[in-house]
Parts: sequence; C-alpha cells; structure tokens
Amino acid sequence: MEERTSNTKSHRVVMNDRTIGSITGVREVVSFDAKEILLDTELGILLIKGQELHVNRLSLDKGEVDVEGCIDSLMYSEPHGVQKETGSLLGRLFK
Repeated sequence: MEERTSNTKSHRVVMNDRTIGSITGVREVVSFDAKEILLDTELGILLIKGQELHVNRLSLDKGEVDVEGCIDSLMYSEPHGVQKETGSLLGRLFK
C-alpha cells in the first residue's frame, strides 16, 4: 500500500446500511444518474454503482458529497499523476 504524501488532502467514505453514503475529499462530481455516480476525489476517481442513486448534498467548497439509494459497489481508479512503480503483472512475474 502506498503512503500518502503530506500535500494530499483527507478523503473519507462513510456508508450506512448500503443506502446512505457520505464522502469527503471530493474535487468534482464528474457525472451522475440513477445507476452511477462518478466523483473525482483526492485519491482518484470513485465510481459508485447502484439503483435509484441521488446526490442529496453537494458542497464542493468543503469537498463533501452525500448520496442515497441502493449502493451496490464502490470502485476507484488510479489517482491523477500517480504512476505504478511495479509495472505490469506479467513484468513482475518474469523478473
């Protein structure tokens, strides 16, 4: 697991009963509809998938978003500007 640098802001995801989520460290809401919410966070792109999803509260000044609905999954992509030092899986296997 990579260590965070001191210039990385805080990011937190709190979920209650897979129906209510509170996320901090949000830079931007990229897109949202009833099945997907795509957020740009301090630690990468966060994709929230589910059913009947709603963005209840949005405060980009504070970097906070509250979501509601039936949350099925949370998935992150690599943070902006971060390169994997270890290379591909095949590259690591054949060292």
